Amino acid sequence: MGPNQGFGGTLCMIFLIALFASGSGENDRDFKMCGTWCHGNGLLTLAHDLKRGCGTITISANESSLSIRGEITAQCENSSVIKLGPSPEAGESPFCVYWEPLLDQLWVEVNGQNHTLCWPSGLQENCCTDLSQGGNKGTAIYGILNATQRDDILSYQRRPAYEFFGGIVNCKNVFCDEASQGSGDKVNVIEETVMRSKVLGNVVLPCALSSVVEMKEGFQGYNIILPAPRGVPPQMIPSVHLPSCLKPPEKQKVKVVCTYFKNSTLFQGSSKADQNDFRILEDVVGITVENEIITNLPEPIRIGFHHSVIPTTHSRKCVSWDTKKDPAEVTWKKEGCETIQKGAEDTECRCNHLTYFAILVQLEPRPVRHLEALTAITSIGCAASTLSCVVLIVFLNNQRRAKDPSTAVHRGLAMALFLLSLLFFLTGTLANVGGNKACWVFGAALHYALLSSFSWMSIEVLHTFWLVYMVFSPSPKPYVWHLVGFGIPAFPVIVLLAIGKVYGVIEVVSSDDVNNPYLMCWMDVSPGSVGLLAHYFINLTFLAVVVLSGLIMLFLVLRKIQNRDEWRKNKVAFLSIWGLSCLFGTTWGLGFLNFGQLSEFIPFLFCILNSLQGFFLMLRFYILERMRKQSGSSLDGSSTTASSTRQHMLQEKS
Repeated sequence: MGPNQGFGGTLCMIFLIALFASGSGENDRDFKMCGTWCHGNGLLTLAHDLKRGCGTITISANESSLSIRGEITAQCENSSVIKLGPSPEAGESPFCVYWEPLLDQLWVEVNGQNHTLCWPSGLQENCCTDLSQGGNKGTAIYGILNATQRDDILSYQRRPAYEFFGGIVNCKNVFCDEASQGSGDKVNVIEETVMRSKVLGNVVLPCALSSVVEMKEGFQGYNIILPAPRGVPPQMIPSVHLPSCLKPPEKQKVKVVCTYFKNSTLFQGSSKADQNDFRILEDVVGITVENEIITNLPEPIRIGFHHSVIPTTHSRKCVSWDTKKDPAEVTWKKEGCETIQKGAEDTECRCNHLTYFAILVQLEPRPVRHLEALTAITSIGCAASTLSCVVLIVFLNNQRRAKDPSTAVHRGLAMALFLLSLLFFLTGTLANVGGNKACWVFGAALHYALLSSFSWMSIEVLHTFWLVYMVFSPSPKPYVWHLVGFGIPAFPVIVLLAIGKVYGVIEVVSSDDVNNPYLMCWMDVSPGSVGLLAHYFINLTFLAVVVLSGLIMLFLVLRKIQNRDEWRKNKVAFLSIWGLSCLFGTTWGLGFLNFGQLSEFIPFLFCILNSLQGFFLMLRFYILERMRKQSGSSLDGSSTTASSTRQHMLQEKS
């Protein structure tokens, strides 16, 4: 080919760029020069003469030899001739020259065969890098065609040699600067480079301190002593214990790298934990085994963190970098690690997998005040409501008018409250025993029971409005109410189950002891989660509809019945307000008043009234039944006042 290669030469160039750009990790290498070696048909050799220093490196080619000569290495001095074998029939051989100054490693790839000229000899402090092209020497019959440097075209012409000039820099500082300016996936490069450096023992970088251990046959575990940065007391350095099960049994020996990052800025980035009221402590420890992905260890890795004093009002959790998600985004997760608190300044993480580990600390404590008392009140109230709802359901089924629409509505609400009270009573126990797998189903069931209770309260509102204001229109059939009350709440729950990772174990932190939270099965309402969006758009929407419609209906009904004879009887008046308030769900509106000075009083009132709803309903129906027997009147459930109004209006019309 001549200088003007035309269309064929362009295709050849595209092919070469695609071929050599597909290699793994080339973007992390300082120098990469590629081209096509045009040679004769005899035996081929690779000649090299490498010396220490930082001057000129010449890459040349002739009829039978490809040569790399010059001053470029920090410690490697090598001069020899490698036989490559007979020439390919085409008389052309693609090749690449790679140089990694940090590792002091240089190798050549010819026709797909790798030839290492300088092996890694540790991480270099000062090295020769930033190789720039010098003069090119004319054209020749034999030489280098289509030359590129890091995929940038140097020349399409066939030239006998290329020269490059380098400069001395602090390779470790440059390496750390590049890692800190990248995204989360750049952190992996640090451990990979340390692993490839072929060094055992401690490796010191400005951004990280590593310890490389070789696990051999009969490995019984190992306590790693990490190197300490200058000015940091050794007792403040994290301690790491590697269990014996860490070594893969099928390998005779394998290396493990434990890296200590004193500055966690490499991991802050777009971490969701840092966008809210949490932050990662300065110390981060990464552990990796050579060419292995380690999960579900029978014996955990133990990492001891020594940190500044964490107040008792702040929670702390061991977290690990979730590498299954986008590697460019730092995402911390709590799963797979157990947190052992050994004092205000010491925390031990016991984890069953390998990645990067840190301590997640709550910046602004938002624990629940009086959590133990509120939990006790709620448990007692739910137990009483569960039994009361059973009694109420039996009572309604035994009434003479058991098939009446009003009775069907009351029974539906009683059944929904029974399910809600029972599940809420058991949620804490199941969360501690069953964990996330059990809570995935139980949390969905509890969510369904809550939405179903809200739905039946709305039905009570609509049904009472029907009795009071639609005197001559028949009420919808009971099956319609059941379809709405039990059917509609199932749709959002099924959708959330299909989405996944919405229901599970959640922690409610107590102000008395932030380190021992109350566990329950519910929705994951952590910032940015699907569960939080569902809570706002589903739960609070249902609640707002119930409370607002309940308050409006309570006002309208009381306005309608205030002139009736029953209203003048104080017992009936009080019973009407109290009973309709419970049935219409207005007591749930107390949750919107939990602010300011009310925050000390409202939670107790909220827990008492709402956990005892089933008991209050049973008590109300019991009192109404006694009044009915004493007066011989036809008082019937939540629509007592409504039925009285209806009868009064019918008498007026006649």
